[in-house]
Amino acid sequence: MALQEKLDRFKKQQEKCQSTLTSIAASNKVTSHKFTPAPAAPSVSARAPAPAVKFSNDTERLQHINSIRKAPVGAQIKRVIDLLLETRLAYTPEQINDAVYVDINSNKAVFDSLRNNLKVHYDGKRFSYKSKHDLKDKSQLLYLVRKFPEGIAVIDLKDAYPNVMEDLQALKAAGQIWLLSNFDSQEDIAYPNDPRVPIKVDDDLKLLFRGIELPRDMIDIERDLQKNGMKPATNTAQRRARSEVQGMSSKPKPKKKKHEITKRTKLTNAHLPELFRNLTDNKS
Repeated sequence: MALQEKLDRFKKQQEKCQSTLTSIAASNKVTSHKFTPAPAAPSVSARAPAPAVKFSNDTERLQHINSIRKAPVGAQIKRVIDLLLETRLAYTPEQINDAVYVDINSNKAVFDSLRNNLKVHYDGKRFSYKSKHDLKDKSQLLYLVRKFPEGIAVIDLKDAYPNVMEDLQALKAAGQIWLLSNFDSQEDIAYPNDPRVPIKVDDDLKLLFRGIELPRDMIDIERDLQKNGMKPATNTAQRRARSEVQGMSSKPKPKKKKHEITKRTKLTNAHLPELFRNLTDNKS
């Protein structure tokens, strides 16, 4: 009833406006023959139809978020750790959800796994990346390398801070450290080169050192080091055993010896003479 009353009131206003316009037009017709009637205001029934309702254009993003939250726990944890590693910032669960669409609060398995991850630090409110060595700059990196005269693996330093690899190369160029590759695993090892301990080696000792023939197998080298009271920086036997368990043995498979046809070979396909061309040549 209220709507009908409003419509009736609106029609009365339209009629009043129309009558006013008609009177104005009549008065103007007396003074001028050029008369252009004003268009009548559109009625309620003559209004253009309302545009069709459009659905959200955000469907693809919502599908992407849904696929992330239905992914395995390990895949969701990787997304979070990649975010923490790249930004090096501390995030609350809500901020992580906004950044990578991983809803930690609604997934207890993801929350517990992330909290107990060795690469993640959780202070009770925020998650942040935790590297093996807490370093901030080049001076702290050099101090750490000097604490390991037997060498420290570069792989343990790669995630210390964003530009750690550039600082390692800079320290090497400055002669403050050595970067040497492991013979067996091809991994770089950082050794300190302390300038406070200059050593001058005689040429005869250099020739004697270079004339020593080292074993070809890294296991033999490690065994000799242990016999002389030195601790090897690698454990090749353990690494090879782990590789064999995982189906990635470091030893290549021996190639099968190719058997050639000889005089003692029993010929069973005499109707294929091209197979025995080698034997015919040997007889001749």
